[in-house]
Amino acid sequence: MKHEPALPQIAKSADHDADFPAFLNQTAQLLRKERSLDGTLQSTFHSQVIRRDAQGIGFGRPAVLADLHGQLLACPDQEALAEDVLYSGSDELGLLGAQRLLLRGRHQGAGPYGAPTGRVLRYREMSETYAKGNRISDIWCLRDTGAICAHLELDPEAQAGKMLAVADLETAPFRPSVDSQGPYTGLGNENQWGIAFAELLAGVMDGALHSIPEQYDPACQLDYPGGRTLHGPDEAATFWMALRAAFPSARFTVHHCIGVADALMPPRAAIRWSLEGTHDGWGLFGAPSGAVVHVMGMSHAEFGPQGLRREWTLYDALAIWMQILAQKG
Repeated sequence: MKHEPALPQIAKSADHDADFPAFLNQTAQLLRKERSLDGTLQSTFHSQVIRRDAQGIGFGRPAVLADLHGQLLACPDQEALAEDVLYSGSDELGLLGAQRLLLRGRHQGAGPYGAPTGRVLRYREMSETYAKGNRISDIWCLRDTGAICAHLELDPEAQAGKMLAVADLETAPFRPSVDSQGPYTGLGNENQWGIAFAELLAGVMDGALHSIPEQYDPACQLDYPGGRTLHGPDEAATFWMALRAAFPSARFTVHHCIGVADALMPPRAAIRWSLEGTHDGWGLFGAPSGAVVHVMGMSHAEFGPQGLRREWTLYDALAIWMQILAQKG
């Protein structure tokens, strides 16, 4: 009889650096294979785990399963390709891993995105997961719903309206007023690469667009919401300027920051941030609506000899539209 391999143990010292990324990556894969929390993963998630994504907040293992089943109803053959995990913490205090997955599957079932189309969906998911003693208890997650809409040729505003109609507005979309403090209270680590990346993006969102051509590699690759892959500092400046233009008076805040310099890898950084304020500008989300919006965002970066050489940034476009439409009535 074939048995599934046991989940790797969380790293207990600096000599076991690979253990925690392997733990998170294998958890993502086994979730899609076992499709329940009754088997190998029964003890992986704390009974009171808090799961936050841009579209809401859920509590306990049922919240994890509900999100998983929503994905698998639409894409029964979905696979999770692990791109990277950056982490900070210790065995004594627990570890938080910033994970980046590329999800891929065929739209074969009815689900949150309508009747099956048979089209291949390919989109990223970025998350931050806290675990201690091999038990996950805090999760922040983002999915590229803009890329899903693009693959299925759905209008994001119309799709957000359909999702809003069935949402529990007491917990969705996610905003600070519905959040609940979990066991993780850390801010990341003090590594120079994470600090430099956080300061770079904070400066850009404060109007210092000149820092992008100064600090980005001339041939940088950029992976942005909507499944877009772009290149060069000019494209990076256009992306960040368009986001700021839609929310010109909003407050940009870095909530968590990790930097790492692993052997045989380029220096890397991962930050979780938010943009919170009034939708009082034109652009990505139509005419100014006056809605108060909370944008949950995550960004990863790799650095090379000529500056930032790769960037991955993600927000949930449908969650932003849901907030705008909810306040429009």
